[in-house]
Amino acid sequence: MDQLLRVQNFTISSDGVATGEDQSLERPFGHNIDPGRLFAWAGATASWPNRTEPGGSRGLDDYFTRDFSHNIGAEIMGRNKFGPQRGPWRDHEWRGWWGDEPPFHTPVFVLTHHKRPSFTLSDTTFHFVDGDPATVLAQAREAAQGKDVRLGGGVTTIREFLDADLVDTMHVAVSPLKLGSGLRLWDSPQQLLDRFHMEVVPSPSGVTHHLFWRK
Repeated sequence: MDQLLRVQNFTISSDGVATGEDQSLERPFGHNIDPGRLFAWAGATASWPNRTEPGGSRGLDDYFTRDFSHNIGAEIMGRNKFGPQRGPWRDHEWRGWWGDEPPFHTPVFVLTHHKRPSFTLSDTTFHFVDGDPATVLAQAREAAQGKDVRLGGGVTTIREFLDADLVDTMHVAVSPLKLGSGLRLWDSPQQLLDRFHMEVVPSPSGVTHHLFWRK
């Protein structure tokens, strides 16, 4: 069975924006984005991994939250998803936004032109790789040991792999928020219909789930 490259639960605004401008340590998504509002659909579900109280919604949104890690053996992410530093690594003490228990539980391949040694936190090992999308995907597939690979973002990374025609399936949650400025995944999802089938499923939460699979 083929190992798929999957985009899972990638959330954007109604005008296609996923990440704001001027990312910083204090504002991982940029100065104009409140991630609590953008990801409210997932945070309200019973399966949200950071939930500290019982309860939460069931149904469609909860299904996608639970499906996030199903059959995933490795993740690829861009450097800006890993942290706010640019250029050569000045601080090797920085080990991501997620603390000592990252949520990935798989090998993670971080795209960067500035390599640094791999390290492991809990059951997640971060590898820093400089390569074209096809080469990095081959590395991730080997590490995934037969399972699928998740393409975690951000926007620039997903667009690079889309441009290289390497993405097999994609789930994009479109929030009813309008953000105006920032990095856009698309101007319209119709742009992808030359290569993908698309199904659009509205949720009672107000989010619209866009499902893409390769033609």
